[in-house]
Amino acid sequence: MNSDLLLLFAVGAAVTFILFLLTWVLSMRLNNFSFVDVTWSYGLAFLAPMYFALSTGNSSRKLLALTMAMVWSLRLGTYLFFRVKRHHPHEDVRYQVLRKDWSANLGRNFFWFFQAQALLILLLSVPVLLAFINPAPEIHLIEWIGAGVWLIGLLGEALSDAQMQRFKSDPNSKGKVCQIGLWRYSRHPNYFFESVIWWGFWIFACGSPWGWITIYAPAMILYFLLRVTGIPLTEKCAIESKGEAYLEYQRTTSAFVPWFRK
Repeated sequence: MNSDLLLLFAVGAAVTFILFLLTWVLSMRLNNFSFVDVTWSYGLAFLAPMYFALSTGNSSRKLLALTMAMVWSLRLGTYLFFRVKRHHPHEDVRYQVLRKDWSANLGRNFFWFFQAQALLILLLSVPVLLAFINPAPEIHLIEWIGAGVWLIGLLGEALSDAQMQRFKSDPNSKGKVCQIGLWRYSRHPNYFFESVIWWGFWIFACGSPWGWITIYAPAMILYFLLRVTGIPLTEKCAIESKGEAYLEYQRTTSAFVPWFRK
């Protein structure tokens, strides 16, 4: 199993390097680095079928793992693709900030940033990879529990995105704070349910040998959402654009976990 894992991981590393290299070239030509988000989300849709084809684990488990990886990846990737396409050539504020900070060596710095994203999605693919090479003849109860948690997260995130999209498409919503549906109980329900998805992936991986060590995957996602490019930057921009209305939203509404309003 160790040799299979190392071989598939090495092939996955080569695929992600090339994938993000091409995205970097495209982003440089279009002068818009937001497309890296799309590639990152689609990354698992490139890796999972390859893992599926090259691995020799139990076919039922492989099919379940493939379905989970593909549905998550294609849904989020397609959602982000149309969002980036709709805003192009306007660039996501995160990359506008990085563009200013890295102006002296823009191309080189973004090249390594893109490759860091490649490494991240490669590491996040390991919970799925372990399931693909698991030879156990039956799907374990913990794997079904993990798939259930994953499904709850997927449905919650899709609903959150749909509610926000509907809010933004209403001309009367301009300058206002979205407080409909799940957004009434959490300022970032999409981030919360994205975290739930990755806890589901981890629980699912625990049905495979050494799967428990991939707890780093949901932990990394949670860290980025809570401390890096998720809530902090999103809320900074929201306060700048919506002012007191968003400050009031912060005072009354849970930041992450959906909960009763104050």
